[in-house]
Amino acid sequence: MVVLTARDEKRGIQAVENLKGSGFYDLFFHQLDVMNPSSIASLKDFIKTHFGKLDILVNNAAINGSIIDTDAVRALRTAYDELNGNEINWNDISTQTYELAEECLKTNYYGTNRLTEAHIPLLQLSNSTRIINVSSSIIKIQKITNEKAKELLSHDVYGLTEERVDEMLNGFLKDFKENLLEIKGWPTQGF
Repeated sequence: MVVLTARDEKRGIQAVENLKGSGFYDLFFHQLDVMNPSSIASLKDFIKTHFGKLDILVNNAAINGSIIDTDAVRALRTAYDELNGNEINWNDISTQTYELAEECLKTNYYGTNRLTEAHIPLLQLSNSTRIINVSSSIIKIQKITNEKAKELLSHDVYGLTEERVDEMLNGFLKDFKENLLEIKGWPTQGF
C-alpha cells in the first residue's frame, strides 16, 4: 500500500488516478501541507487508522527559493546546444529574496523535519523502517565554500545535530540579509 500526498488535492488525486491507469492499484491519496501542523497530524491519523504503522517515509516536499524567469529558461533550452556545455548562469534568470530563502528553508527543512518527527512513532512499529529524503541536485556540497557549513555537512556527520544545522541555517539567513552570501561562501543561486 502506498499513500501519495500532495499540497494540492486536485493534482494529488489526478496523480493517483494516472498511476492507477498505469497498473498501480494499491494507492491512496491524502492531502498534506508540511507547513501546516494540522495537515501533518491528519496524515498521521489516517495512516494509523488505516494501516497501523508506517514502513517507509519518502520526504519529497520542496519549494524553490527563487522566482525563475520561465521565458528565459525556454530560450536557454532552445539555445542549449549552442552553449557547448557551458554552465547556465542562474543569477541572470532568477530572482532571490530573503523572504523566498526563508520560506524555502521553512518548507524544505523545517516542514520535512516536523513531518518526520510526527511519524517516528508509526515508523517504530515497523520491522523494516526506512526514511528516504529526496533532494535537488541544484545545490551540491561542492558549490558551498563556507567552511563551517562544508565541515558540518560533509566531514562531521557524527557530530551533526539538529541544533548545529539550525545554527548553520540561521547563519545563512543572517548572511543573506546582510548581502554577504558570496563573501561568506554560500551559494548565490538555486536554493
